[in-house]
Amino acid sequence: MSKGQLLKLRANDKEDLAVISTVLQDSLITANEMLFLKKEFRFAFVANRFRWEDNNEKKLEDIPVYERVHCGICFDTVTNVRQKGLDQYRKSQIISLLSIVAEKNIIDMSFSAGIVVRLDIDEILCHLQDLDSPWPTKWRPKHRLEKG
Repeated sequence: MSKGQLLKLRANDKEDLAVISTVLQDSLITANEMLFLKKEFRFAFVANRFRWEDNNEKKLEDIPVYERVHCGICFDTVTNVRQKGLDQYRKSQIISLLSIVAEKNIIDMSFSAGIVVRLDIDEILCHLQDLDSPWPTKWRPKHRLEKG
């Protein structure tokens, strides 16, 4: 993938959705910006996505520089949305997406702070599209098992 190339992906099965989950890992989302459009059977949100696919660490005055980009995510054929752990009084909180997993007729999105959003679906149909140009960040998400 060339530097700065915007992603546009579609998932129709568990394997495709696993790729989207990997691409979205550590994305930052404002909880109150997740929308369920019931009449359209659609669940959508915009994420501040870390660009894992651009692994080539750049340096600026010996400081590592990475990239983030705004990304739109849309799940279609959604019949119901449930959540666990989201504080209704702190809906403007920023949460980090950890994983997306599909099982028979459900998609579970796990977030930081133990939050889970479950989508009841008729079938897997997800679209992801970067919305603008990436911008630099010096912050790379770290996970407990990583060194450094």
